[in-house]
Amino acid sequence: QVQLVESGGGLVQAGGSLRLSCAASGRTFSSYAMGWFRQAPGKEREFVAAISWGDGSTSYADSVKGRFTISRDNAKNTVYLQMDSLKPEDTAVYYCAASRRYYGNSYFPYDYWGQGTQVTVSS
Repeated sequence: QVQLVESGGGLVQAGGSLRLSCAASGRTFSSYAMGWFRQAPGKEREFVAAISWGDGSTSYADSVKGRFTISRDNAKNTVYLQMDSLKPEDTAVYYCAASRRYYGNSYFPYDYWGQGTQVTVSS
C-alpha cells in the first residue's frame, strides 16, 4: 500500500510559478512510476506529466510541454511538478498517482492516488 500526499498548490497570477510536491509512504518508491493529473470543474481528469522508475524517463501533455517539469527524489520519496508560465487554463485540482506496472498518460492503470491540491491561476 502506498499513500500519497500532495502539497504546494495555491493562488498565483498568470505567468507565475508554483512547485507541487507529492510525498509517498513506503520503502519501494523508486520502483513506482509517478504521474501528475489534473481535473478542472466540469471536465474529465487529464494527464499532465509522468516519470518512470529506473532511468527516470519523462512524458508530458502537449499543453504543458516546455512549461512544466516533473522530477523525483527517491531518497525523499517525493515527486515534484515545477510549473512555470502558468495560464488561467491551468486552474484545476492536481493529483499525483503511482503505479508499479505502468508508465504513461492513461489514468486507469495507476494504482494509488493522492487527495489532490488546488491550483488557481488568475488572469
